[in-house]
Amino acid sequence: MKFYSIAIDGPAGSGKSTIAKSVAKGLEFIYIDTGAMYRAITLKALELNIRNLADETLYDFILDTKLEFVNDLMFMDGKDVSKEIRSEEVVKNVSLVSSLKYVRDILVEKQREMAKTNNVVMDGRDIGTNVLKDASLKIFLTAAIDVRALRRFYELQESGSSMSYDDVVADVMRRDNFDTNRLNNPLRQAEDAILIDNSELTIEETAQKIMHLFKEKNLWQI
Repeated sequence: MKFYSIAIDGPAGSGKSTIAKSVAKGLEFIYIDTGAMYRAITLKALELNIRNLADETLYDFILDTKLEFVNDLMFMDGKDVSKEIRSEEVVKNVSLVSSLKYVRDILVEKQREMAKTNNVVMDGRDIGTNVLKDASLKIFLTAAIDVRALRRFYELQESGSSMSYDDVVADVMRRDNFDTNRLNNPLRQAEDAILIDNSELTIEETAQKIMHLFKEKNLWQI
């Protein structure tokens, strides 16, 4: 049986997670939020009071950590951590944790296993270039920096954060620089990925565009 996969990459605030979730629902695929997996590991590292988050030798706990998605919610070790992983502290540290080779190697393998036996929509920063190099469709999603920062600002407000808009802009710019210049699998557009700038598109319009591209390319019939 052939399984299909859609890889959606892009910088912080480009709407990847919300759009990928909408596409997965529309196609009746499984949505894999890779960013949530990295945020969950970051959350656990913080809970374990790991002071030097850049020390790869301190991440053996991942081997005994159970990560799973239940109704689009992120569960870690049997607990729903969907809200906790959106906290200000986790957001500030996830780029560093996700840049570590040891962390990436383990989580990428988990992500590939999920795609072997399911039709999936997977979003992140290196899905098309590394995790799913043979994805049925690759999308690179982006938007203007002010649009992305505003989206992140509203998201943080919903989680109870007190960060100002200016601080969020600075943080998004910092993450962009970190993600595009990290040593291990930096953020970049795959050569065969389709670029979509959704600065002036709604979530639904972007999702519909991606589904149309997928059906057109793969002769998908629903």
